[in-house]
Amino acid sequence: MLYLLTFLFCFTFPLLASDKAATSKSIMVHYMPWYASKSISGHWGSHWTMKHFDPDKLDATGKQELASHYRPLIGAYDSNDPALLECQVLLMKFSGINGVIIDWYGTKDFRDYAVLHRNSLSLIKYIKKAGLNFAICYEDQTVKHMINGGVLKKSQELAYAEKEFLWMEKNFFADPAYKRVNEKPILLIFGPQHFKKDQWPHIISALSIKPQLFTLPHLNHEINNSGEFGWPPVYGGKNISPKEWKKYLQDLYEGGGDSSTIASVFPQFHDIYQQAGAHKSYGYLDSQKGKTFDQTLQMALKSNSKLIQIATWNDYGEGTMIEPTTEFAYEYLEKLQSLFKENKKFSFNSSDLRLPVNLYQLRKHYEGNKEINADLNVASKLLFDSKTNEAKKILRRYSQN
Repeated sequence: MLYLLTFLFCFTFPLLASDKAATSKSIMVHYMPWYASKSISGHWGSHWTMKHFDPDKLDATGKQELASHYRPLIGAYDSNDPALLECQVLLMKFSGINGVIIDWYGTKDFRDYAVLHRNSLSLIKYIKKAGLNFAICYEDQTVKHMINGGVLKKSQELAYAEKEFLWMEKNFFADPAYKRVNEKPILLIFGPQHFKKDQWPHIISALSIKPQLFTLPHLNHEINNSGEFGWPPVYGGKNISPKEWKKYLQDLYEGGGDSSTIASVFPQFHDIYQQAGAHKSYGYLDSQKGKTFDQTLQMALKSNSKLIQIATWNDYGEGTMIEPTTEFAYEYLEKLQSLFKENKKFSFNSSDLRLPVNLYQLRKHYEGNKEINADLNVASKLLFDSKTNEAKKILRRYSQN
């Protein structure tokens, strides 16, 4: 999930945003559906281990060994666990996030792509249940990997891509919950990292619902009439200063219009690749004790962009996650909540953020107890219906046992 950037530059904004600025934009979060746990999938997935760490062991500090410098507050989880998806989507809803941009590798049964596809479909059910939107970020590098892996011929690549896009049109773009800008479904391309400029018109030519494509800024020339979306601008193993990433974001916002640019918010970048022996680190971008998130968020709110993407909800390998962790607790979600403090239609507060995690923990603790889980199902419905006080009474009853 990385790319090299060469254009960087500077801008600053005050740390407070108006409620009007927050509510006039859609805030979406980039999501990785690729985690597997032994309790759910029967094994620890590569994104928790990177073939180096053993989640069944504790590290020198007494923490569970994971392929990350950070730990989920609820522990290492499985992306196809209904209890996990319920928890994550409710956390998004209660923090003011409007939708999810899912990192999608296609439908092909190669490597773990089919599993990620299955997980994505499971997630979408909960996204829609919460009344949120979803969109797709397509990884076209998958085609390159399939060719190199011998499951796809070079001569078949365009036909394969066309088939995948037709699948997205039928199953994603036509969905009322799919995110649109100017009545067009949005489709992010992470890169592009494989297909070239002359190939993209052929790939989308068969679609009756034409999406608005968005690329990484330095590769925007590869797709005609595409928009751009930002990403933490790390490269070359360098320590990226605030001055550098602010200049990168300013350039992004100055170069695009309200519907041609997706604003980028990120908390930090601190990958584990070198420690895992996977490859050298891409670089480092400091959290500044939360100021990086504050500043990137304010720049995004003050930009002309209609849509904001937070990178990311849960990329632990690169350390860009905003979901609750043992290191940052609920800090980032509470910061998002603060944007809506004057919005009378937004009724959630910091204590509400604890409820989905409480629900998840109770489901795990009382797993197999049909009677208690029936009550927890009632609490879940209340939470999805935004009736947090009623749900809290049920959860408190079992939390005290």
